[in-house]
Amino acid sequence: MTVRITANLRVSRRIPLLQTLKTSVAVALAWIISQWLLPGELPIFAAMAAIFVVQPSVNQSLGRALERSLGVVGGVLVALGIGLVFGQSSWIVLSAIVLCILLAWALKLSPGSANQIPISAMLVLTLGAATPTYARDRIIETILGAAIAVIVNALIVPPVLLTPAHDAVTRLTNEIAATFERVANALLSPQKYADLETLMIQARLLRPMLAKAERAISQAEESLTLNPRQSRHREVLDADAALYARLAPLVTRALGMTRALRDHYDDSLHLEPTVQAFSVELERAAHDLRLLSVAPNATTAPESPAAEPLALTAPLMIMTPHPQHWILIGALMEDLRRVREEITGE
Repeated sequence: MTVRITANLRVSRRIPLLQTLKTSVAVALAWIISQWLLPGELPIFAAMAAIFVVQPSVNQSLGRALERSLGVVGGVLVALGIGLVFGQSSWIVLSAIVLCILLAWALKLSPGSANQIPISAMLVLTLGAATPTYARDRIIETILGAAIAVIVNALIVPPVLLTPAHDAVTRLTNEIAATFERVANALLSPQKYADLETLMIQARLLRPMLAKAERAISQAEESLTLNPRQSRHREVLDADAALYARLAPLVTRALGMTRALRDHYDDSLHLEPTVQAFSVELERAAHDLRLLSVAPNATTAPESPAAEPLALTAPLMIMTPHPQHWILIGALMEDLRRVREEITGE
């Protein structure tokens, strides 16, 4: 039990050191500038805003800055009104906190703003006199701290998460190609039921890989939004996003072919001439798919001494199958047709 509680207190990976340093710089600047502009009170609101606003991306920082500022404005105004009317006794502070929680719920505010309203109201009522001047200074202080944090996060090497997105898309591409090759090999020789089940289990892993690639692309897109360096990286991300869009239906096709093979397999399937041709075409599809990870927007590999053309260029001639195999061959034929369309872009 103790181990489980401790595990909830720690994470497997630390926050990047750069983000920690940026937070420290933002807090220091917010504290110094706020004390210079608004002398008399310790700039707690500015420091808190800077701590919460520095996020992994500039876009997230801007969103958190808006949440924080709106929450503080709402909390300070509530505290000011309650303090002027009812004073600052213990039960008044408690009532203000409860009122702010209910107000945030009624307005359907985001968690950041919903939490900030009661915190701000509590701090205003307990740390200083609830007067218009004090309330105004705390609002200015918060907005100043949030703005400084956004600026610091934008100026000090904003992180660009292109590498995780590219790696996830590349791994997905290679695994789809490997799935095509496994199906191709299974068509060439008799298979045991356990072998077919293994093929199906491996193919099902494509779904979580597809979801992981989608999340990685979304995070990369988030890291480029409002990022001063986005123009230098946009082309790379657009290429990965375009390749991902072509891979999504290929995952469905790979799963469909694997499932059809498992459900309609029999030991004489490898003797079917058309099945032998399908095996060759799937090998070609795997070959061409790997080329796409090098040149996702091209129909041929990039120009280089080792450049290769796409292999899925000639039409496949289908012979009349054995009646026992026509369902499987028909399913494979349709899936292969769609695979070819996605890979060649036709």
